[in-house]
Amino acid sequence: MSASLEDLIPLVNKLQDLVFNTIGSDTLDLPQVVVVGSQSCGKSSVLENIVGRDFLPRGTGIVTRRPLVLQLVNLPSEEKDRPGSSGEVHTRTPKSNSVEWGEFLHIPGRQFYDFEEIRKEIENETVRIAGNNKGINRIPINLKIFSPHVLNLTLVDLPGLTKIPIGDQPTDIERQTRHLICEYIAKPNSIILAVSPANVDIVNSESLKLARQVDPHGKRTIGILTKLDLMDQGTNAMDILSGRVYPLKLGFIGVINRSQQDIHANKPLSDSLEAEREFFQNHPVYRNISHKCGTQFLAKSLNQTLMNHIREKLPDIKAKLNTLMGQTEQELSSYGVSYLNSGESKGTLILQLMTKFASKFVTSIEGTAAVSTKELCGGARIYYIYNDVFGTALSSISPTANLSINDIRTAIRNSTGPRPSLFVPELAFDMLVKPQIKLLEPPSQRCVELVYEELMKICHNCGSPELSRFPKLQAKLIECVSDLLRERLGPTASYVESLIAIQRAYINTNHPNFIGAADAMATVVEEKKQKENASRQKDMRRKHMDMLPPNGKDTPQAIENGPDDDSTSSRPGSTEGGKDHQREAHHHRTPSTATNASGEPKDTFLNYFFGKDADGNPVMPPPGAAGVKGQFPNGFSSSGGSQKGPHDKKHISDPMDTMASAFDDMDLEEGEQLSDREKLETELIRRLIVSYFNIVRESIQDQVPKAVMHLLVNFSKESVQNRLVSELYKEALFDALLFEDENLAQEREKCETLLKTYKEASKIIGEVI
Repeated sequence: MSASLEDLIPLVNKLQDLVFNTIGSDTLDLPQVVVVGSQSCGKSSVLENIVGRDFLPRGTGIVTRRPLVLQLVNLPSEEKDRPGSSGEVHTRTPKSNSVEWGEFLHIPGRQFYDFEEIRKEIENETVRIAGNNKGINRIPINLKIFSPHVLNLTLVDLPGLTKIPIGDQPTDIERQTRHLICEYIAKPNSIILAVSPANVDIVNSESLKLARQVDPHGKRTIGILTKLDLMDQGTNAMDILSGRVYPLKLGFIGVINRSQQDIHANKPLSDSLEAEREFFQNHPVYRNISHKCGTQFLAKSLNQTLMNHIREKLPDIKAKLNTLMGQTEQELSSYGVSYLNSGESKGTLILQLMTKFASKFVTSIEGTAAVSTKELCGGARIYYIYNDVFGTALSSISPTANLSINDIRTAIRNSTGPRPSLFVPELAFDMLVKPQIKLLEPPSQRCVELVYEELMKICHNCGSPELSRFPKLQAKLIECVSDLLRERLGPTASYVESLIAIQRAYINTNHPNFIGAADAMATVVEEKKQKENASRQKDMRRKHMDMLPPNGKDTPQAIENGPDDDSTSSRPGSTEGGKDHQREAHHHRTPSTATNASGEPKDTFLNYFFGKDADGNPVMPPPGAAGVKGQFPNGFSSSGGSQKGPHDKKHISDPMDTMASAFDDMDLEEGEQLSDREKLETELIRRLIVSYFNIVRESIQDQVPKAVMHLLVNFSKESVQNRLVSELYKEALFDALLFEDENLAQEREKCETLLKTYKEASKIIGEVI
């Protein structure tokens, strides 16, 4: 170090003035002595004894309601030039030849030579901030006293601890006071001066209790015992002062304060200090340690302890100062520097901010921007809309939603006009399938809206700390991109609507994936045949059960053959029912009947419509015969590549072919019944609608995302930069666009002042390190 120990306390005082003048709070955690104690324990008297002057407010209840930062500056008695709080040299002649005066930080340049005026100013300043009630306030009062009778010290007087609120004090006054005291003594660079009255048991000391919470090992706590002269006769505090009861590294010091009677009698402090010295020298117990007791020893001890503490903590303070400067510089860089007033610089800045905004908009869509781990956003969100939201919405649409059997039958009847139809009319299929295709439009339009909303969200999230300096520019950029997106929303929605209209305009029954009338009819007939076979087997089992003996026991033949054995009808000993089955089987084996590989007769479309003769051949009624409605539907020719064979596994196993396969479960009006022909026609139309709807749905699911990407997303990406430049890069708008947010400008100015203060403080510390 290049400076003596005596220079350290003035150095800290200088730093404290600098910090409080510019920042308003002790952010550097400068070393200081913090005085704590319960109410009426003698804290104010201890401070006045150290200063040698009456200057603190007195009264009942809480008198100290704001922290008082007291800086004592020693002046040699022959010195006539007095330094002020700002570090300047004062050459004015002191009034009444006094060399003692005080200065308040909130009244710079004014000197108080009358200490009674200092007391009144403390009271007035307390009322100004803390109010007229008995509440406390954490904003400190900074007072500097210059005197040749004091040692260099920095003391902080805090409100006394109280238990019960009285008068108009807040109900939580105890909590407020404890919180304020802990805020000061918790700082590791603070020395705690714990004041306790000697006439109260030390175990009840509130000040020592709080000190132990923040300094459990007692390394930076000094114990002060007041009112030693008021202890009961025959008792003393020797065990406490010697450290045997409550050990502290810095020890205990005993002092004698003025009594309340001496205060009312205006007994001079010099007489009180002399009486204190005589008390310790003449006391039978304390005379051996009198040189370690009293106010004079306390002042010297505090001065030496504080200097040593400063010397120990100064490197840490410098390190913390460097850290604060780095943090402040980083914060200041986030606010940006003030732009120049030239038009060229303004234009360059606006162009740079526009480019960054447009680039972030594009990279957010492409997924190359900063990736969020919390939720999907940007391009990933758009893909989610296409694949999951839109795809799920289309899949949830039933091909025959809101289409009942009665609607289909009515459409078939209306499409025939006044004549009875020979075939299932194609017009009915066209008339029914077009409204179903219309069901695909709402989810398609919703897909467009969701992508538009996501692009708007991306636009609003493209800001940056640098851009936030200029709220008007940021608002204009967002507005410009929003207008672009709104302009593209209409054409995109119209094109998607036209996609649905195109599908409804021409029903392509020649599509290679369309099931066709022949395949649809084959599956319908096959399902009807399976149902009839199941019903016939059920009747055979019921008839077999009726043939059992009355006693309920099975005959050997019944047990051997069983109801499900197809050979029952040909075995000897079968019942009359078995003979009937034998004749039926013989009838089906006649050459005139077409059979399949299992020997069973093969049902055909003509057999189903017109019935069979006794030999199983289809019966063709004469022309014009009643009840004959037509042959194979004219609109569903089996020729052409679009038709499939009757046994095409693809269509038979399609899940859509299982819809409404039960012909008896028809949703008709009450009392109405479908004829066999109507059942076949309605089921045939239903299957054709399902097949064609699936084709259109697959096409729409593929085309709508492509249209949205081309007309909305990609167009916006490619046009955003040009749109911003053409709309906003105009010299007439520069001043308005670069208008800074007032709060941000104030924060930057505050940050600049803070950084300047830290640099100046670092320079001051550099003088001694």
